[in-house]
Amino acid sequence: MKRRNFLALMVAFGLSLSLGTACQPEISGGSAAQTTLLVSAAASLQDALAVVQTNFEAEHSDIAINYNFGSSGALQQQIEQGAPVDVFISAGVQQMDALEEQDLLLPNTSIDLLGNRLVLIAPNDSTLGLTAFPELTRSEVERVSVGEFRSVPAGQYAEQVLSNLGILTDLQPKLVFANNVRGVLAAVESGNVDAGIVYATDAAISEQVTVVATAAEDLHDPIVYPVAIVGDAASPEAARTFLDYLASDAAGAVFEDFGFTLLN
Repeated sequence: MKRRNFLALMVAFGLSLSLGTACQPEISGGSAAQTTLLVSAAASLQDALAVVQTNFEAEHSDIAINYNFGSSGALQQQIEQGAPVDVFISAGVQQMDALEEQDLLLPNTSIDLLGNRLVLIAPNDSTLGLTAFPELTRSEVERVSVGEFRSVPAGQYAEQVLSNLGILTDLQPKLVFANNVRGVLAAVESGNVDAGIVYATDAAISEQVTVVATAAEDLHDPIVYPVAIVGDAASPEAARTFLDYLASDAAGAVFEDFGFTLLN
């Protein structure tokens, strides 16, 4: 109880995490309601979950959603440190499994929600003519952005692809690491790098990048977005209502519109 009160006080004094900084995911608000859920979610879900939030709150006026967006590894760490999170949506099973092993999730609430694809992108005005991942080793390609290998699932998948293609060692001097997948997208959009590796859904929301290659699925672990209720959730019943909605046909239609694959 003391820990819960202390954490609540910290939140009240402005503990928030901004998108693009691994240790500081962004909090986006919902309307005032009887119950407010804090949902920590992978950065790649930001746009889809904004629509889901609007639709959910229209049907459940007694529940409001606040999102924390960031890298899944950073969000996992926050939950481990006692952050007052109700629902966690990860971009990788590794982070969810780690929490489950520590008994930090409400039992029997974890489900595999969504799937995705990994793609290589370049700025629209790129003159390099990239068409495949192995071409990143060409001398003309100087900077390639990827998510941090240790904490960003998209980075972990990228590492697997580059390693399985046998080009990771050659690319190491070129790699520019970002704190989450949206950071990779921003680096490519700005032209600060020659290419980047992101999810297909991230590339789809940008008019400033072009997908030049899609990673074969046998080059990396399956891309899975699991969701679960956190064991210390302040509002487990409301969290269950939101979880059920995420798995509904209505939410599924939104996720599909943004390019995700439904797994449930």
